[in-house]
Amino acid sequence: MKVLAAMSGGVDSAVAAARAVEAGHEVVGVHLALSRMPGTLRTGSRGCCTIEDSMDAQRAANMLGIPYYVWDFSERFKADVVDDFIAEYQAGRTPNPCMRCNERIKFAALLEKALALGFDAVCTGHYASLLTDEAGNLELHRSAALAKDQSYVLGVLTAEQLKHSMFPLGATASKDLIRAEAMERGLAVANKPDSYDICFIPEGDTQDWLADKVGTETGPIIDREGNVLGSHEGAHGFTVGQRKGLSIGRPAADGKPRYVLEIRPKTNTVVVGSQAALAIAEMFGEKFTWCGQAPANTSDWTQIHVQVRAHGDAIAAEFKVTDSAMVIRVSEPLLGVAPGQTAVLYLGTRVLGQMTIDQTVSAVPVGAE
Repeated sequence: MKVLAAMSGGVDSAVAAARAVEAGHEVVGVHLALSRMPGTLRTGSRGCCTIEDSMDAQRAANMLGIPYYVWDFSERFKADVVDDFIAEYQAGRTPNPCMRCNERIKFAALLEKALALGFDAVCTGHYASLLTDEAGNLELHRSAALAKDQSYVLGVLTAEQLKHSMFPLGATASKDLIRAEAMERGLAVANKPDSYDICFIPEGDTQDWLADKVGTETGPIIDREGNVLGSHEGAHGFTVGQRKGLSIGRPAADGKPRYVLEIRPKTNTVVVGSQAALAIAEMFGEKFTWCGQAPANTSDWTQIHVQVRAHGDAIAAEFKVTDSAMVIRVSEPLLGVAPGQTAVLYLGTRVLGQMTIDQTVSAVPVGAE
């Protein structure tokens, strides 16, 4: 096949491209320029898609003997990921920018351009596996390297996108094996540190970054009964489950820490309470998609596992689809789940689909903590 290898400049995407070449495909490497800031450089091991990463990707492509290009997706990235991130926080939600990047950039904008140019598939270094069921339908499954599994952030992919995706690392049991393979192949990125944090917030301080973008506005911090406990300088600076930085003068009656339970953007209000009150029993979402073949019957309750964070555990749950939304009930209370997060549904190791959480139902009634 004619394959476009998305090369971030890291060891995973370099080895994925190498395996595609070794498999006999006609491979072209491409690095996505997602920022137009000329001084964007890697700090420690934070971030990704920097100037240094672009140069690392080019060196890897040269070593593999494949053509290499840099595509400017900065405007699309700003509109679909950065601006969306800001808008979601302003709406009192907690977005996942990596999920949005996969959905709207790597497997939408990039894949669309690749197909238009005659490529058959886009290859990435994600840790996930593509399998085929008895009927010939493609399914997305967890990686063999469960500690590095990235199927969660790929849960937004559709059946059509899976047909044009390649994940050569899915069957590899560990990141150490990938690094060893990169070393054997002579790839200079073999020991390059993993990137982390949000790539467009290189300093890692989301609250300061948001305050600079949207400004500050004083608002109240209240408890679940409506009592005012303190004030803040912008509800966008808080996330559900947050404990530090509340600056509440008086301690709770039981002397235990308080956590952010809810963000109310219309009134610029932050609601806090006990850790017990963070527990949720149900989640609802109007925006959901199926990853591959859709289930035959979604109107009845179906047993699944659900994961709400990229590196979180999947817990037993059940779901059904009503006229207006997907409903997920968890078998045990989940802590700190916020609107805007993504709930990914699993059947065993298979990714069934995903839902953007619009609303949660607390497992603890007001006053029952």
